[in-house]
Amino acid sequence: MEEKGRFPRFESVRNDHAVTSYITEQNNSMKALHYTEHSFAHVGVVTERTKYILETLGTDDHTIDLALSAAWLHDIGNIVNRVDHSQTGALMAFQILNRLGFPAEDIAPIICAIGNHDEGNGVPVSTLSAALILADKSDVRRNRVQEEDVSRFDIHDRVNYSVTQTELKINQNHTIIKLKLSIDTKYCEIGEYFEIFMDRMLLCKRAANFLQMEFNLIINEHVLM
Repeated sequence: MEEKGRFPRFESVRNDHAVTSYITEQNNSMKALHYTEHSFAHVGVVTERTKYILETLGTDDHTIDLALSAAWLHDIGNIVNRVDHSQTGALMAFQILNRLGFPAEDIAPIICAIGNHDEGNGVPVSTLSAALILADKSDVRRNRVQEEDVSRFDIHDRVNYSVTQTELKINQNHTIIKLKLSIDTKYCEIGEYFEIFMDRMLLCKRAANFLQMEFNLIINEHVLM
């Protein structure tokens, strides 16, 4: 048996049957509630972007490994209810990580990040949580739309469907993190993006500030934040 405290441990989370089941079922719930995709594509994007942010900023390997587990598990609370899913997910993650043999000092930062990732009541309280927030809230893309009938698109569907290209990039001096979007205004007005995502973008700004960077939102080559 692997000694407690050793890493990498992320693979034990990603390959766990229960985790896979929870991610699958929570996205089934999201689809039934007419939400955008929250399944393996989303957690994959969030995991990769979390890794990119922390590696670029020179974070140690152990913290990055914990962050990847947080990213992979961050939305499992949706299986209980969308409301307060970050807190529910943190409690579920505690049980999973404890079962997998994670020590308390590794569980603590993971569940803290999960519990603070949502714009409703989340706060960037650590490097890990700030990176997760930026990775999660920057995942806006056309193929997150789960509604197949365009005539039934709501504003969230229209906004996500309008985004044809997304890039999250940290500048060379590590002073600015930029979210660059290309939006097809045939499907939504740029103002609609702010109508539904303003709280998320403000949380991204706070997360970037925690990491001692500025946050820029660039849509169709125009700097809007």
